[in-house]
Formats: sequence, C-alpha cells, structure tokens
Amino acid sequence: MTAYPKTSALMARGAQFFGSEHAILCGAMSWVSERNLVSAISNAGGFGVIACGAMTPELLDKEIAATKTLTTKPFGVNLITMHPQLFDLIEVCGRHQVGHVVLAGGIPPKGSVEAIKTHGAKVICFAPTLALGKKLLRSGADALVIEGMEAGGHIGPVSTSVLAQEILPTLAADHLVFVAGGIGRGEAIAGYLEMGAAGVQLGTRFACATESIAHPAFKQAFFRASARDAIASVQVDDRLPVIPVRALKNKGTQAFTTKQIEVAKLLDDDKVAMMEAQLQIEHYWAGALRRAVIDGDVENGSLMAGQSVGMVTKEEPVAEIMAALMRECEAALDTRKALAVA
Repeated sequence: MTAYPKTSALMARGAQFFGSEHAILCGAMSWVSERNLVSAISNAGGFGVIACGAMTPELLDKEIAATKTLTTKPFGVNLITMHPQLFDLIEVCGRHQVGHVVLAGGIPPKGSVEAIKTHGAKVICFAPTLALGKKLLRSGADALVIEGMEAGGHIGPVSTSVLAQEILPTLAADHLVFVAGGIGRGEAIAGYLEMGAAGVQLGTRFACATESIAHPAFKQAFFRASARDAIASVQVDDRLPVIPVRALKNKGTQAFTTKQIEVAKLLDDDKVAMMEAQLQIEHYWAGALRRAVIDGDVENGSLMAGQSVGMVTKEEPVAEIMAALMRECEAALDTRKALAVA
C-alpha cells in the first residue's frame, strides 16, 4: 500500500517504464550526477542518471561499475549527441546492460538510437518542440523529456508551462512524456501529472543534497541565490550556434562571452571547423563547471542552476527531498479532489 496513492497512480506509467518506485528522474548534471548522487536517488525510489558529459569510454565504464556497487536499483546514463566517441559510449552502456540511455544536446545522429536498442535499452530524448517530439518518437525514442528554459545548464527558448500545454495534450495519452525545468516543489509536479505527464525531471533541487559531492562553496552559492540570479548566457555571433546555458551570474558567465568571441575569431580565420568550434564551447563549460563543483571556485567557475534555485535553501539527504516532493504532490492532489467534491 503506497503512502501517496493519488501521486503513485498518476506516476504509474512512468514508474513502470523506469522500474522505479516514483517517476522522478534526476537531470544529468556534469560533475554532480555521479555515482554517489545517482545511487542515492535510485535508492530513494527515484531514477538516477549518470551525466557522461565529456567522459571517455574508460571513465564511463568505471563510473557505471562504481554506481552498481552502491545500488541494486535501476539507473540510466545521459550521453551527449555531439560526443566524438558516442558509439563507443553506447557500447559501454550495452556491456553494463544499462536499461535506459538519455540522448541530450541535439538530434541523435544516424544509427545511435538503433545502436542503443540493439542492447535492449530504452531511449529517452529531449523534445524542444511538438514537431521534433513526433519525429523522435517515429525514429524510435521510447520516451521524451520536454524541458523549459527555467532549467539549469543548456536550455531552449520556451518556458516549461508553454511546452507542457503544447505537447502534453497531443502526445501524453499514447506516449511517455516527462516534464522538466523550474520544478522545485510537489505542487508543480501535481499539475503536470494531471495534464498527462508520465513523471518529472528535477536537477537543481538535488544538486545540493547531502549525497552530492559538490563543493561546500558551490552549495552555499545555491543557498544564497534567488530565482533572478540564475541567468541565461548570451550568443555573441550568429554563425556560432551556441545553446544558451543558465547559471548563477558571476565572473565565469562574463568570461563565457569572451570565450565565444575568441572561438568566433578562429572561425573567421578558418583555423577551426564548425564542429570543433562547438566542441571548444562544450569543453569550456565542462572545465568551468568542474572548477565550481569540484574545486569550489564560485567566482570563475560555472554555477549551472535552474530558476528553482531559490527553493534550495539547505543541505538535505536525497531521501528527505524525495519524500517532501511526494508529500507536497499528494497534498495538492488531495486538495484539488476535495474542492472538486465540494
């Protein structure tokens, strides 16, 4: 007998898909979503996802193996579509029998979805528009994540609420669609579940959990921040298609503008190809994020955070965060039912 009957009923499809107790997955945050946080989320009933980011196949192999020593529950792996060794990373996931692979950062390259499915895994893709969502499903995606611009890290141009209104009524009845971006409390989860979402994805809410290896200075920056402190980066050159990144404003966000100018000049001088230019940008973020998360350099590093950061006020164990989200969601559903009866 579940303690959250209404929430569990609405999450049933998503929970069954993941093999988890709750259909709450953790967004893959580079340097943060590693073995400790991922296993804690899965152990707490959610679905943890390893952020592969710029890892080599050898590093991913070790990370998956280490995560397996900390949990017997299902977890997934997030792979960046532009990674030069994407297919090697898919093979690593296959060898470990990872059940779910999330493809992020762009349209999956030809053959990648099929390669993942060859190993029996489910494929989850990000859909920034209804049209692309339909295309991804036709191409073999088993589930979609629709993530609004309120999220931390790489973001699209449309808000979560608008994406949900555009996509859920059309796709949610027949497909698994998870909503992400700016979700920090259970009341919001209740709303999206009632709209037809199979579950939700949260990142910022878990970034400062007790089990997160993020540096204490990184966590303190989150605790001090408000929603308006999490700003999106700007694109300085139209020829350089840079996906905006939302992070807490500091010297690092200003330095990114300088980095874009530097890379654009390399393009002007024909010193790099477009793919290499984009990879340089990605490597910049990976390095800047590491400086903040691991080294605690909160001035010059990247403090990637969603606008829900204002709801992150203290360090808490993952299990307590998960329980609070479920309680809040259930209470909201109870209130709505009571009002409907009245």
